[in-house]
Amino acid sequence: MQLSINKTSLEKISSPLLDEKKLTLYVKRDDLIHPTVSGNKWRKLKYNLQEAQKQKHDTLLTFGGAYSNHIYALAAAGKLFGFKTIGIIRGEKTLPLNPVLEFAQKSGMRLYYISRTAYRDKYNPELIGEFKERFGKFYLVPEGGTNMLAVQGCEEIVEEIDIDFDYICCASGTGGTISGIITGLNGKHKALGFSALKGGEFLKDDVGNLVKGYCGKDFDNWDIITDYHFGGYAKSKPELLEFMKQFEKAHKIPLEFIYTGKMLYGLFDLIKKDYFKEGQTIIAVHTGGVR
Repeated sequence: MQLSINKTSLEKISSPLLDEKKLTLYVKRDDLIHPTVSGNKWRKLKYNLQEAQKQKHDTLLTFGGAYSNHIYALAAAGKLFGFKTIGIIRGEKTLPLNPVLEFAQKSGMRLYYISRTAYRDKYNPELIGEFKERFGKFYLVPEGGTNMLAVQGCEEIVEEIDIDFDYICCASGTGGTISGIITGLNGKHKALGFSALKGGEFLKDDVGNLVKGYCGKDFDNWDIITDYHFGGYAKSKPELLEFMKQFEKAHKIPLEFIYTGKMLYGLFDLIKKDYFKEGQTIIAVHTGGVR
C-alpha cells in the first residue's frame, strides 16, 4: 500500500537563544507528508492498513476523543484506500460537530458515542463483542493507532535522517511514535518524548513495554518529559498560544496546541535551562495534527 507522500525535510531553526546556547536545531517536517493523513498518523497507520488488507477486511474500527487527530486521519485514510470506518467516540454527542468530527463524518466515518466510563474499559472483550454484533466484522486499530505495527512505521522516522545528531524529540500521547524512534535509534543518540497528557508518567512504563515487546530489548537512552501538558490533553494556556504565535511568525512552521506546540515550548524551555550541552544537535519531529 502506497500513499503519494511528500518527502519530509529537515528545516534548520535559527534563533538568538540557540546562538547563545551554541546549539543546532532542526525540525523534521513530517507534517508535510500528506494534507489529511500527515505526520506520525500515517506512519502508525501504514502497516496497520496493509495488515487489514492482508486479512481481507473492508472495515476499520478505532477509538478516540472528540478532538482526536487519529480519528481525523483514520477517516481520511479509509476514504483514500476504500475502507469503511467506524469511530468509537469518548463522551456524549454534541451538536454542532466540531471540525474534527465533522471532517471524519464527511469522509464517511460512522461515529458511535460511548460513555467515558465505558471508554476507560474500551478493550473489554464483551464490549468488543457488542461492537461486532452491531457493526459486523472489522479490523481493530487501537486508540492513537499505537500497536507493534505502529512502532514499525515510526522506526522509519530515524531511517530517513541523514545527518549526525545528539537528541531527537517528539510529542507523546499514546507512546507509539517515541517507541518507534527508540527502536530505530537502537541505543544510539538520545530520545525525548514530551507528554501531551496530564499525569503522563504512565507513558514511561507503556513505552518501555512497547519497545521490549517489539524488539526484545531495553534501552536507557530515552526519557518522557511530563512538565509541559498545560493542564492536560487538548488544553492550553495563554503562554503556550503566545509561544506558538511567535514561533510560527519567526519560522513559518504551523503548530497546534495539542501536541507539537507543547513539545516545542517544552524543548525551548529546556534549552533555556541548559538541559543540553554546547555544540549538540537536536531534531524535533513535527508530527502533524489538526489546527
